[in-house]
Amino acid sequence: MTTNLNPYLNFRGRAREALEFYGDVFGGTPTFSTFGEFGMSQDPAEQDQIMHGQLVTSSDFTLMAADVPAAMPFNEGGSISVSLSGGPEDKDELQGYWDKLSDGGNVFVPLELAPWGDWFGMCTDKVGVQWLVNIGGDQSGQSSEA
Repeated sequence: MTTNLNPYLNFRGRAREALEFYGDVFGGTPTFSTFGEFGMSQDPAEQDQIMHGQLVTSSDFTLMAADVPAAMPFNEGGSISVSLSGGPEDKDELQGYWDKLSDGGNVFVPLELAPWGDWFGMCTDKVGVQWLVNIGGDQSGQSSEA
């Protein structure tokens, strides 16, 4: 079995919406298990919230998400950013992800040529997750054009 490291995103009542959004961005169909299905919440208002959700894409990306119950502390946005990166051959794919992730969100750094020769952008998407997108320059020392 291969060891994996996957982002596990937490939300307050928006995990289903978030994974459905990421299914539109990256492709794939999310799966969901609710607190009610496993008897994991005594609060009737939380029965349909997501205890565990997962999206696996054809690019072998895996995102997981859950709703944090009201009885637990929750810090929206937290202290994590998710990074997408690739080389100049991935430019179109990464540009497409950037366009979808930044649409309806907040762009902090537009996807543009960075001082280190790559194209780089930072945004928070419409469900509150921070993203970094980096498109590496080509091997000749020239930067790629986004």
